[in-house]
Amino acid sequence: MRLFLVRHGETSWNRAEIFRGRIDVKLNEHGVEQARRTAAILSALNLAAVYSSPLSRALETARYIAEPHRLPVIVEDGLTDLDYGKWQGLTHEEVKEQYVDLYRLWNTAPHKVRFEEGESLEDVRRRALEALDRIAARHNGQNVVAVSHRVVTKVVLCALLGLDNSHFWHIRQDPCAVNVLEYSDRHGFVICRLNDTCHIKPFYKGMETIDF
Repeated sequence: MRLFLVRHGETSWNRAEIFRGRIDVKLNEHGVEQARRTAAILSALNLAAVYSSPLSRALETARYIAEPHRLPVIVEDGLTDLDYGKWQGLTHEEVKEQYVDLYRLWNTAPHKVRFEEGESLEDVRRRALEALDRIAARHNGQNVVAVSHRVVTKVVLCALLGLDNSHFWHIRQDPCAVNVLEYSDRHGFVICRLNDTCHIKPFYKGMETIDF
């Protein structure tokens, strides 16, 4: 199986650096264009299925990708975003002021953080890998897309590289980045491409992409 693991397109909360998590934020104008461009580069593939997190920003992205292939989008709860608990809906500055110690820990040792009323990176890693295993079991030898979130993709990539979650900040994932994984019974998942954004770089025209 070849799995195209895609981060969703941009939302207004990405630009404003507001923690999203399980709050359902839709794509902004840039995000829609990113999703369309991502769909265009994947349109030539013979896709067997398109999976998505249940959140709108991922579902919208997945629907653009699925449309040329006339495929339904299959919701996979294991791909949903990290639950930031009480941080959700707050800006970086608000979190920095209200949760001084936890914010410092998040930026220096993210693997040690469990969000109050939320999740840890290990929780996300476990459920996301279980979701990918379920997808792989259904699609032997096929091309599949899975649309998810920055945190989910980063902890999955850490796992596949044999890294623990302390390396979370060492991997970048931009909006609508495409990661290509190949699965075999012999080796499991192998990373073939990481954070590919060539398809959306012309759209930015010098504007910085964002890993948030």
